[in-house]
Amino acid sequence: MSKGKLGERISQFKIVNELKAKGLYAYFRPIQSRQDTEVKIDGKRVLMFGSNSYLGLTTDERIIKASQDALAKYGTGCAGSRFLNGTLDIHVELEEKLSAYVGKESTILFSTGFQSNLGPLSCLTGRNDYILLDERDHASIIDGSRLSFSKVIKYAHNDMNDLRAKIARLPEESGKLIATDGIFSMEGDIVNLPELIKIADEFDATVMVDDAHSLGVIGDKGAGTASHFGLTDSADLIMGTFSKSFASLGGFVSGDADVIDYLKHSARSVMFSASMTPASVASTLKALEIIQTEPQHIEKLWSNTNYAKKLLLESGFDLGATESPILPIFIRNNEKTFWVTKMLQDDGVFVNPVVSPAVPAEESLIRFSLMATHSFDQIDEAIEKMVKVFKLADVESLI
Repeated sequence: MSKGKLGERISQFKIVNELKAKGLYAYFRPIQSRQDTEVKIDGKRVLMFGSNSYLGLTTDERIIKASQDALAKYGTGCAGSRFLNGTLDIHVELEEKLSAYVGKESTILFSTGFQSNLGPLSCLTGRNDYILLDERDHASIIDGSRLSFSKVIKYAHNDMNDLRAKIARLPEESGKLIATDGIFSMEGDIVNLPELIKIADEFDATVMVDDAHSLGVIGDKGAGTASHFGLTDSADLIMGTFSKSFASLGGFVSGDADVIDYLKHSARSVMFSASMTPASVASTLKALEIIQTEPQHIEKLWSNTNYAKKLLLESGFDLGATESPILPIFIRNNEKTFWVTKMLQDDGVFVNPVVSPAVPAEESLIRFSLMATHSFDQIDEAIEKMVKVFKLADVESLI
């Protein structure tokens, strides 16, 4: 696009070319192997510490077999939305099993996790209502709220005093929806759900918890944030994704049956989008079975997390307030963050850079995430290399 005002505006987007010219561009890196603890990039072995496959199930042969069997039985796709011709018996089976898993009456599946936030947040509230968001909520929550006709208010990250102050100013007769991450995807901390629900009860607000990074990680058999705090009945809506611990693709929202029935007939991202593919549904069903019957995967994830966190802190890294397998390692400088990411990959360690505008420049970081299938030797190797690279970069916490 080179013509008109839009072309002029887009031509000002130069950061990608500038990073590429410096050899620091760190996105869209092609991986030539399975998403495992070690991957192949440019033909070389690289330790993977940038994956959301927290339980390491993406390479589980039982899940692969379930996916293959579904392909053979149902084909590659459903050729329509759930609303019309795209509902299979295994969609219904998965919804029923997820409802039991997270402790809710009913569930609706979406084709992606992003759509699972987009749909409900765009249609649950009206023009005279309010949606309250943690300022560090996932982009899909923010975008879903933008599609609603409601007024959107952000409160300071995990700051219940700020939430209380802002919701207290709202009209009593208005509908109020509080949407929050369970485990925050960049910072790795857990929402203060007990206090949030107290506030919601006081001001008659509905609570929606995004458990994308919580399912398979915290709670009874990995059932998420509300389960973790013993507040399953108090969280009105629980949203989750299958692209992380569940080793697949898609998402869901669970809640009271009447609310889910409303979403089935109102959420445009389910009504007008092709349904989850048979292979994705079958993969998720098998992953759910494994997670519920084999607790050793979650136990090993937390063993790895605690081991890595202790070693990183002893080495002088700044990890912020993380409470999860997501370990943010703060660098607090955009360009140094890109440089560290590039040097680590060259040395055989894959991590993800998080820079502004995703976070303020002074909070830029690399996201180091654990999998249950990592070995202690792999963690040792990665951290040893990070210490070396951080010192070369003069990152203040390690100088």
